[in-house]
Amino acid sequence: MANYNTSDNPEYINEYLVHLRVVKMLSERTIEEYYFDIRLFLKYIRAVQTNTDLDIEDMKISDVAPDDLKKISVTDIYNFIFYTSDERHNKDRARYRKISALRSFFKYLTKVAHLVDADPMRDIEVPSPKSSMPRFLSLNESMRLLNASNNSESVRNYCIITLFLNCGMRLSELVGINVSDVDFYENRMRVLGKGRKERMVYLNNACVESINNYLAVRNENQKAKSEPALFISNRGTRISKRRVQQIVEETLKLAGLDGKGLSTHKLRHTAATLMYQYGDADVLTLKELLGHSSTATTEIYTHLNDERVRNAVENNPLANINKQNKE
Repeated sequence: MANYNTSDNPEYINEYLVHLRVVKMLSERTIEEYYFDIRLFLKYIRAVQTNTDLDIEDMKISDVAPDDLKKISVTDIYNFIFYTSDERHNKDRARYRKISALRSFFKYLTKVAHLVDADPMRDIEVPSPKSSMPRFLSLNESMRLLNASNNSESVRNYCIITLFLNCGMRLSELVGINVSDVDFYENRMRVLGKGRKERMVYLNNACVESINNYLAVRNENQKAKSEPALFISNRGTRISKRRVQQIVEETLKLAGLDGKGLSTHKLRHTAATLMYQYGDADVLTLKELLGHSSTATTEIYTHLNDERVRNAVENNPLANINKQNKE
């Protein structure tokens, strides 16, 4: 649950947070980010409206009433965006996230809570941040990572790395898997993605073998008899996200792949990239496999073959034909 203080919030803020959690079913991380962005915005608005010399961080928002929200203009929002860029040195993505938070907030205020008549975000135009190519492991590097995790000391860790590289699941999805979610008859597994959306992940031979090998060891742990989680800690309880991250970090180091900015999420990118490059998976297939809500998110993988396109051009039989000088 929330690990931030909401005691000094106006009532409509806390009701909005409940709306995000219960109706929109956003992750706690997203809710927290939206909350801090909206608090900063209201502190900024309070500073502007009261023309105070106080530092914005010291401003209180407990007395920001719905009537104050009605006075917010498009100019106020553009000035806030400029403030986050010029004084807080926010990068493109941080500023764009604040815009997304404000869009969601004012949509709630106008459409759900009916506290504001006109949505000032309606006329806000901000370009989307440039998409950067996701980092991922090559096929050879993926093999190195698997080999580094393949030892008799922890079949659990090998199974975790195998599922990441073969199924492209999120960290939260892997941690949330229960033993009962694995269907060996159909060779597939139930996972809960963003917004608690359920989807089926199909298991190839490597995944099935690694899960079976791990379960043989897991079931010997008397502490885990009543634990539904597939992946457990040494205490016999569901493994934490942080522990899985540590396992990946440790294995990357063993494989000589540390220091490259890789993470559990980059292993998800790796799985998607390998399936796109070698598995004849199209964008729609990857969308379903990764649990994306839109193909726009998935389409980034269609740009990962730039090097192959470059090679195709350079290997054109006409590539080395030089222009002849006229005599």
